[in-house]
Amino acid sequence: MNRLFVFLALALVMMACGQSWKEDAGGITVYPTNPTQRGAKVIRVQPVSDQTFEVRATAASELTAEESLISISTKDVEFSTSAQGEMVVIKTDKATAKVSTVTGEVSFFDANGELIMKEDAGKRHFKKITIDGTDGFELSQVFDSPEDEALYGLGQHQADEMNYKGKNEELFQYNTKVSIPFVVSTKKYGVLWDNYSLTRFGDPRPYSNINTLKLYDKEGNEGGLTATYIDDLNKGHEFLVRTEETIDYENLTTIEKFPEGFNFQHAKITWEGFIEGDENGVYNFLCYYAGYTKLWVDGELQFDKWRTAWNPSVAKFHVAMEKGVKKHIKLEWLPDGGVSYIGLKTLSPRSEEAKNDLSFFSEMGQEIRYYMMTGSSMDDVISQYRTVTGKAQVMPKWSMGFWQSRERYKTQDELLDVLVEFRERKIPLDNIVVDWSYWPETEWGSHDFDKTRFPDAQAMNDQIHEQNAHVMISVWPKFYHNTEHYKQFDEKGWMYTQAVEDSVRDWIGQGYIGSFYDAYSEGARELFWDQIHDKLYTKGFDAWWMDASEPDILSNASIEYRKDLMNPTALGPSTEYFNAYALMNAKGIYEGQREVDNDTRVFILTRSGFAGLQRYGAVTWSGDIGTVWEDMKAQISAGINFAMSGLPYWTMDIGGFCVEKRYEVAKEGSEDMEEWRELNTRWYQFGAFVPLFRVHGQYPFREVWNIAPEKHQAYKSMVYYNKLRYRLMPYIYTLAGMTHFDDYTMMRGLAMDFTSDKNVYNIGDQYMFGPSLMVCPVYEYKARSREVYLPKTAGWYDAYTGKWLDAGIKITADAPYEKMPMFVKAGSILPLGPEIEYTTQKPADNITLVVYTGADGSFTLYEDEGTNYDYEKGKYAQIPFSYNEAEKTLTIGARKGEFEGMIKDREFNVVFVSKDKAMGIDAAQITKGKVQKYSGEELTIKMQ
Repeated sequence: MNRLFVFLALALVMMACGQSWKEDAGGITVYPTNPTQRGAKVIRVQPVSDQTFEVRATAASELTAEESLISISTKDVEFSTSAQGEMVVIKTDKATAKVSTVTGEVSFFDANGELIMKEDAGKRHFKKITIDGTDGFELSQVFDSPEDEALYGLGQHQADEMNYKGKNEELFQYNTKVSIPFVVSTKKYGVLWDNYSLTRFGDPRPYSNINTLKLYDKEGNEGGLTATYIDDLNKGHEFLVRTEETIDYENLTTIEKFPEGFNFQHAKITWEGFIEGDENGVYNFLCYYAGYTKLWVDGELQFDKWRTAWNPSVAKFHVAMEKGVKKHIKLEWLPDGGVSYIGLKTLSPRSEEAKNDLSFFSEMGQEIRYYMMTGSSMDDVISQYRTVTGKAQVMPKWSMGFWQSRERYKTQDELLDVLVEFRERKIPLDNIVVDWSYWPETEWGSHDFDKTRFPDAQAMNDQIHEQNAHVMISVWPKFYHNTEHYKQFDEKGWMYTQAVEDSVRDWIGQGYIGSFYDAYSEGARELFWDQIHDKLYTKGFDAWWMDASEPDILSNASIEYRKDLMNPTALGPSTEYFNAYALMNAKGIYEGQREVDNDTRVFILTRSGFAGLQRYGAVTWSGDIGTVWEDMKAQISAGINFAMSGLPYWTMDIGGFCVEKRYEVAKEGSEDMEEWRELNTRWYQFGAFVPLFRVHGQYPFREVWNIAPEKHQAYKSMVYYNKLRYRLMPYIYTLAGMTHFDDYTMMRGLAMDFTSDKNVYNIGDQYMFGPSLMVCPVYEYKARSREVYLPKTAGWYDAYTGKWLDAGIKITADAPYEKMPMFVKAGSILPLGPEIEYTTQKPADNITLVVYTGADGSFTLYEDEGTNYDYEKGKYAQIPFSYNEAEKTLTIGARKGEFEGMIKDREFNVVFVSKDKAMGIDAAQITKGKVQKYSGEELTIKMQ
């Protein structure tokens, strides 16, 4: 840091002497001679790798000395510089950046000198602000990006959007919403926006209330929509009819505007009338909803959705409007319980040029900082992302197995009985979960167990381990103010105290007062781990469930009050550090555990996340989603985009968390019971092919035998996919190894593997699981087929029949109740292990290698000790397989590396699948092929 200050001082002297840029050992700094109004006075460009540039810019006289929370890169990179007229050029072996010495704008080029992307002229803006006594800037940066690209990433959002080109997304953390300011392009570049405040991608404007449009009631009178409040649906009783110019009941503050005395228990509210824009173009709308919600424009249904009353979601839709032309609108809302949340917002049209730009706006920062990454593929770009933000670890092998959870196992015996039944039924399982509220009711944050329900946690864990399973426990950053743990934080100034000062009560029992600790404080993180270590880690828990890590101090609070509740942080105003809490929370657990036990891999499941989370042994799940088909469908694109945000490990509550009431009371033989079983079956099929395979949710209980009886097709299908997941464990654990060693992405948008096929750019309901399997979930009730696009490649095989299918076409794929469509890419080499009930039951020997002919292919099997960090020391083994289509031969290459317990002498059963020899993936269909003994030396097998 001292070196930086010396450099800046020298640079100021150079400016006085009329020089506009300076080179040093790390990069270049430019002082524009004619920056735009509200533009940058200082720009620094520094290579982070030979394919990635860090760009920093400020409207102040010097750059900040603050270090990035998300970047850990310290790599020295060779580069050269030169002056070309009004441009200064910084060049590595594989990329070039050019900076205008006049305006400070930056352009980026590949190794061949072709323009990749550039900052848009005059569209880097700073606005001075002061928040909580801290000076900073509102920040925005616009890039002129290619028109014919697709953009992915931005984390996990619930509006069922896949390609973000031309779209808008507000980036903040919320239950079911995980915001990561990174996008990757089909043009093989990525942008990581290094800012922690609330950020907008795309349109920098916030959504506005609908009274920015002209509103008319249902009789055509100007001034607002007709709002009809019915407080008793059974009787159709109208409580109130009034004109409303906004629909703004989105949070605990705005719901105070509902009519006083209105009973929401059996209610319906309808807003109806006409909307009129004052310009031509496409208006964007965002509906924030809980309960049953339908919306029509000119009689056309835009959406029909449900969310539980306490946990809203969002729906987006677009309406093309002509200036001065009215459109009929109707919003029908059934709150589905107590006071609930509803809102409708809009954004006026933008020009096509503006929509095409790649743009970030952030509420607060000390400077603009971003990383421009290039690569030879989208995988290469994500590798650059992890060069900047850190490697993902190889997750413990047991974590790749099946996780059983429910909200919640209320007693020790209840949990142990479930595990015993899994073992008796011989259904594979590796992990079981102790969810929240194992503590005495009045002692949240104590990490103590209620002895009446959990009399001996150590003995419980011992019994779990004796049955070859692992156990995860829910640990919140939340503390009731009466607990000793709260007091330990508070006396150091490490608690957010606003919730206590405001006497905010939670939803437990009579309601209790507490708050969250400040994860931005290093000392607080250390104390958090010390408390967990002393109370929980010493009892043998294997994994940590970091719930409510947004932080969710008060659910459904407004954004402004959420900032108040976590203010100030140890680093500065909550406005500036709003989005990175989950990152810092995970950092404390990861570093704490590795310090006391560096022989056991850390496993963290967190409800929120941020750029760089992957380096802390963390998986993110998609929060408290609903048990409805539309939520299931939304998880497909949400999970794909999360993975394409650079974080490889993701999961969801299979079956959904929040349950529609009709399922809670469904009787055997009813339509609701049949739909409940089919929904869980379809979700289970999908969930078997995401990085973490995990069932969780509210009542009804989620164990497979509690969903359906043993002879039911739902039960059979769920057990089938569970066992298939375990047979695929050699493949899946290799993918986990690849996430570390190759910066691989397990759950893959089709554009990653078929970038040249533009037909895949907007497909959000199919994806690749690893290099071989294309997964096509079914997300409609009673659907027995679905449309599938087979991307352009050499060809495809139906996974269940082995039938050959041509590529580059749409098909109507069979989707019987028991199975979802799944396809194997020609040229795949798929390793299948034996049937097992837990990952350590037996070694993966004999492995069947299924070779799908029709194209050259390769796959490298990865193995290690499974639970420790010895792989970081080089203790692992790889066996390469390669198939040559022209010669019809499979080569099993020489083994590389070794580790303790490695199988040195083994057998491979090699089976070839071709157009003329169909064979499905089911164990019963796989024939005995050529059984080859293997001791680590190369051998070749010829296809007969």
